[in-house]
Amino acid sequence: MDGVIVIDKPEGWTSHDVVAKARGIVRTKRVGHLGTLDPIATGVLPLVVERATRLAQFYTRSDKVYEGVVRLGWSTDSYDRAGEATSEKTEVAPDAAEVDGLLERFRGEFWQTPPPVSAKKVGGQRAYDLARKSLPVELEPVSVQVFSLTLLEVNGPDIRLRVHCSGGTYVRSIAHDLGRAMGCGAHLLELRRTASGEFEIGQALTIPQLQALAAEDRLAEAIVPAAKMLPEFPCVVVDDATVAQIRNGRNFAASPFRSQPASRYVKAVTREGALVAIGEAVLPNVYHPVVVM
Repeated sequence: MDGVIVIDKPEGWTSHDVVAKARGIVRTKRVGHLGTLDPIATGVLPLVVERATRLAQFYTRSDKVYEGVVRLGWSTDSYDRAGEATSEKTEVAPDAAEVDGLLERFRGEFWQTPPPVSAKKVGGQRAYDLARKSLPVELEPVSVQVFSLTLLEVNGPDIRLRVHCSGGTYVRSIAHDLGRAMGCGAHLLELRRTASGEFEIGQALTIPQLQALAAEDRLAEAIVPAAKMLPEFPCVVVDDATVAQIRNGRNFAASPFRSQPASRYVKAVTREGALVAIGEAVLPNVYHPVVVM
C-alpha cells in the first residue's frame, strides 16, 4: 500500500475530511495529501499512503491545472463564493477581448498576495484561523508562476478560465485581483483541479468508488506504486547488496553509461521494481540516500 491514491474531492469537503475518510477505508493512519483544496473546490487530490508519505516533500511546488469560474460584480472576504461580500453588487457585462487583455497581467511570473482566508501561516498560526476570529491578517506577497491562463468563455458576469500554474498559486487571488483591475469586484464561483503534478483527473476515484474497491478487497488497484511517483527522477536499478548499503545510509553509485541525463535526484529501485530510496547527487554518478523507504 506504499503509494498514491488519486481522489476526486467532492464539493463541501475539506482536504482533511478526505484524508480522515481515506484513513478509515484504507485502515491506516499514515495518509496525507499533496496540496490543499478549498471546500468549494473539486477534483484531483492525491493522497500519499504508508511509506509514500516520506515523498511528499518533493511535491511542495508541483504544477497544478485548474478550471474555474470567476463571477464579476462584487468581491468577498475569502475571495470566493463562501465569503461575505466586501463591495456593493453591480451589474457587469464584460467584453471578452477586454477580459483577455486584463488577464495578461496574471500570466508568467509575478508577485501574488494570498487570500486572508488561506492555509498560509502568520506567526505560526493558519491565516484562516485568525480570519475566523476576526483578527487582522497581513500576508506577504509571494512569487508565483502562471504558465498558461486561457479564457474559455464569457457568459454574462461569469468568466470561465483554465489555469496551469506553479504550486502555491491561488486562483482565488487571480479572481479577486481581476475584479479590482476591472473596477467591479469579483470572486471565485467554481473551481475544479484537473491535474496536480503527474496526477490527472482521469486517474481519480470518488470516495464511493474507493469504498467499493475496499469492500471487494481490491484496494491495490487504486494505488499508484511509490516507484512510479516522481517520474522526472531517473531510475537506478540496484542489487541486493546495494539495497543493504542504502538502508545503512551509505552512498550508492549509478552507472556513468546509463542513458538518463544527469539529475540532482534519482530513484533507487530493485530489479523487481520496488522503490528503495531517493538519492541526491554528491559526486558525479554517486548518490546519497536522502529518503529511504
